[in-house]
Amino acid sequence: MIGHPIGHSLSPQMHTAALAQLARDEPRFSSWHYSRFDVPPQKLAAALGLMRSRGFLGVNLTVPHKVLALEIVRELDAAAREAGAVNTLAGDGAAWRGYNTDGYGLAAGIREDLGIGLGGTHVVLLGAGGAARGAAVECLRAGCASLWIANRTRANLEALVALLAPVAGSIPVMAIAHGGASADVPSDSLLINATSAGLRADDPAPADIRAIPGIGAVYDMIYNPPVTRLLAQARSLRLAHANGLGMLAHQGAKALEIWTGVPAARTAAIMRAAAVKALG
Repeated sequence: MIGHPIGHSLSPQMHTAALAQLARDEPRFSSWHYSRFDVPPQKLAAALGLMRSRGFLGVNLTVPHKVLALEIVRELDAAAREAGAVNTLAGDGAAWRGYNTDGYGLAAGIREDLGIGLGGTHVVLLGAGGAARGAAVECLRAGCASLWIANRTRANLEALVALLAPVAGSIPVMAIAHGGASADVPSDSLLINATSAGLRADDPAPADIRAIPGIGAVYDMIYNPPVTRLLAQARSLRLAHANGLGMLAHQGAKALEIWTGVPAARTAAIMRAAAVKALG
């Protein structure tokens, strides 16, 4: 794992736990190790080149490298290309091949914790940054019924809606007012928070759920703190709700699958338990 800063990442704990379990069943994994490196943006290309020459099998990328790596990695899978971000690299000869497992993690986390599949579901998405773009692409690729996007900055919101048009096809993608207030949002819609609002204890909620008629469930991609103001409101309204811990575990398990060939379903629970332990 490389990022800048990197100390907050739970990936080392998750992957180390999963590899330890795999090594018990398959000795070939006993020599595998997962480490983290603090790499500033200006040294990303050099670091990736050095890692490949030293025989690293894979790399996870976190902020701010997910977008920067797009200009460095030669080949991208469809998810990374459409999301405009890459979070997983796998050795491909002398170069790297890039993947994005965040969308997979989001869909798997929502399905596991809320029992909701993105296919056929009306989705209200908060945010228009990199995380929101990845979430939007996953919802559209899964065949959501409609996608409603709210963001504080109107220009960024409209840019994202336009950017998603080739992926959306016939799926309606609509911009709605900041805060999400809209009388037209379909009933039983799933609200996904892809903003950073909620990371700090004094952050206001990214939206007032009561102002968005039709919300039936809430998923906050933030997992620390485990209960944001948005989730606290969802709980008070007796709506199904969950934080992003499941997404974190499933995207990590998918990355490990890319490197090892071991199905993500085999390691996701191990990674989740390790993350919970690390969070205390």
